[in-house]
Amino acid sequence: MAEPDIGRDPAAFEAFYRRHVGDVSRFIARRVDDPYTAADLTADVFLAIIDSAHTYRPDRGSAIAWAYGVAHNVVAAERRRARRESTATGRIAGRRLLESADIARLEERIDAERSARRVYEALAGVPEPTRQLLELVAVDGLPVAEAAAAVGLSPLVARVRLHRARKYVRDIVLLPSTGGGAHGYA
Repeated sequence: MAEPDIGRDPAAFEAFYRRHVGDVSRFIARRVDDPYTAADLTADVFLAIIDSAHTYRPDRGSAIAWAYGVAHNVVAAERRRARRESTATGRIAGRRLLESADIARLEERIDAERSARRVYEALAGVPEPTRQLLELVAVDGLPVAEAAAAVGLSPLVARVRLHRARKYVRDIVLLPSTGGGAHGYA
């Protein structure tokens, strides 16, 4: 379904936001464990969506697949920014204050996604582009073709990478005594 011009039409953006904020917020909560960061990144995703609305192409996938691609880029940018930052004071600066109900809601969401974060940590042996593809298909529920479009791959290449990643994950689960990483990712 083609989205109305969410970059210029406030009503269209509001409808888009309401339809996708829960999915985007869960996507973020699986990747970060701080409620302030989760709230900031979710807002940043929707600001980036407004700025890049003209780049959405319905023929390449659904609006949520595109939004997940934007969210991935926002999270990656935040991780790069955080690595460059050296002091705790710098990390806290610029954060808006959240109400206690907002913090409680975000903490609940982060707690609900705790096991997913453990899975991400366990998959450290899978290269990032393939891990992102696997997350979009297995966790976020996108069809392979849409996930491929979100990460900039052809559906055929995506299927091959998914096959290899799933085999790697199966080996980790079935051979836990080796630590999983002994085989390496092929």
